[in-house]
Amino acid sequence: MRLTLLQLKNLSDNDANIKNAVGKIDSVSEKSDVVVLPEMFSCPYKTSAFPFFAQEDGGSNWKALSDCAKRNGVYIVAGSMPELEVTRECCEHSEKIFNTCYVFGRDGRQIAKHRKVHLFDCDYKGGVSFHESETLCAGDKATVFETEFGKIGVMICFDIRFPEFSRLYADMGANLVVCPAAFNTTSGPKYWDLMFRTRAVDNQVFFAGCSPSLNGRASYKAYGHSIVTDPFGAVLGELDENEGVLTVDVDFSSITDFRRQSPILKSRRKDLY
Repeated sequence: MRLTLLQLKNLSDNDANIKNAVGKIDSVSEKSDVVVLPEMFSCPYKTSAFPFFAQEDGGSNWKALSDCAKRNGVYIVAGSMPELEVTRECCEHSEKIFNTCYVFGRDGRQIAKHRKVHLFDCDYKGGVSFHESETLCAGDKATVFETEFGKIGVMICFDIRFPEFSRLYADMGANLVVCPAAFNTTSGPKYWDLMFRTRAVDNQVFFAGCSPSLNGRASYKAYGHSIVTDPFGAVLGELDENEGVLTVDVDFSSITDFRRQSPILKSRRKDLY
């Protein structure tokens, strides 16, 4: 399976971001099976922007990506966007916003939707302070979808920091876990490679992290360094902080050999933990 990660700069213009993403997908689709976009690629990564840029299912962003997947015959793991959920019951009206990744099949149909489960509420001493819960609600499930190559899981950014959550994906049969993520320039140098290599080794699956590129003018500075790791923890490819394209061939059949050589999952002591 040929996997392509698009590391894009998220600007303050939704339409420009979508146009850029669709144009990049069009340019790589001929040599790709699955194309991945970054976390919150359609808007600035700041809590005050999420309500302003949020769209309901089937909105203009959703339609543009659905059409793009169908036109190019590729799977699109559409990074994440702020999703607006409106509930209308009798005279009551309520709204919730989620950090959501839509997945589109080769025919343009939505085949999965992952809402970020673990909201990023952190204060780094002398560094970044960010609280997604100011405007976002948390999702409540792990997300795995089927392809002709095998099962692929989707999580978003802070979700990867929780080992129990990654193990759930392995138990659900995922061969690859794709994680659109916007680690910052404080956490990225410390944890980015470490997290993706560790989660791959612990669960004997491929892991892929797709980040926005670094925008020096943004209030939240993404680390970049989109990455793909294999079940042995080897880095199959990694970008720098700039806009770029990372394409990697992923062979799911090799997972059997990885697990035969080091039967971690098979050797678990479920009677103890």
